Amino acid sequence: MYIKKKRPWEIPENKAAPEEVYLGRRKFLRDMGYLSLGGVMLSGLGTGVFGLFEENKKEDVIKVPATKASNLYPAKRNRIYTLDRPLTDELVAGSYNNFYEFSSGKSVWKHIGKMQLRPWTVEVTGLVEKPRTYDVDDLVRKMPLEERLYRLRCVEAWAIAVPWTGFPMRELVKMARPLSNAKFVTMTTFMKPDWASGQRLRFWQPWPYVEGLTMEEATNELTLLATGIYGHELPAQHGAPIRLVVPWKYGFKSIKSIVKIEFTANRPATFWNTVAPEEYGFVSNVNPDVPHPRWSQKTEKIIGTDEERPTVLYNGYGEFVSGIYPKG
Repeated sequence: MYIKKKRPWEIPENKAAPEEVYLGRRKFLRDMGYLSLGGVMLSGLGTGVFGLFEENKKEDVIKVPATKASNLYPAKRNRIYTLDRPLTDELVAGSYNNFYEFSSGKSVWKHIGKMQLRPWTVEVTGLVEKPRTYDVDDLVRKMPLEERLYRLRCVEAWAIAVPWTGFPMRELVKMARPLSNAKFVTMTTFMKPDWASGQRLRFWQPWPYVEGLTMEEATNELTLLATGIYGHELPAQHGAPIRLVVPWKYGFKSIKSIVKIEFTANRPATFWNTVAPEEYGFVSNVNPDVPHPRWSQKTEKIIGTDEERPTVLYNGYGEFVSGIYPKG
């Protein structure tokens, strides 16, 4: 008899409320008198971050491209991946992002107007039998798209819960057929200073943004190449048109807007590990016992509610990934 063992981060599927329920929360709070006209949460609910997003209009923040692959969304949800918390409201998740190519602040959506999402190609190269450059929409159509509910934990000690749509990275690895000496996967984003003021103004930093995984990490079942969110394609601030999602690692490892995926024998020099190696390790698994010089990793704050939770090793995904890493 097969007995499903409940994971420590799981709740029953029927408690992972649909997006529209959480989007309705703002209206409910307003109707109940808990929100001021300015959108700041009143006493009795605390000074939660959620109210700070009320002044943003969803149609201004969430701009979804229309593409050749738009009809693939929403994709069917994979029921294996559930959450221990409600989904983050889409307006909150779209208003609070790190994307240093465009801004060092969180209101990235205000700075992405020049970004051109099509045409977009992804080069798959390096130590592989099948190197190829793909049109991103053609690539998406080749892959088994699905929706997964994942936690995202930033090294800055904030967290959200996201319904990503994408495909397992290992499917791309299979298609590329890496050679036996390929030990790492290196991912690179665009280099467009005319779009991205961060690349232009902080010209001394090692642009373009590069991240990397070991082959074992890249082919883990959790590792996702995401092309959608909240049932539609990615808006620009989330890393459109294709980004990495590795939910057991800190968010800076999940590189956005990928243009190149290269299989290599040697570990790549990644962006933040090059800028500040004492703060940003190459591995960077979520771990409450590994201190950071600027942010305690013992707890995390949920964006949109200000709820504080204890940090869990591997962000709660240890069942899937603990075997990758040496003990002790």
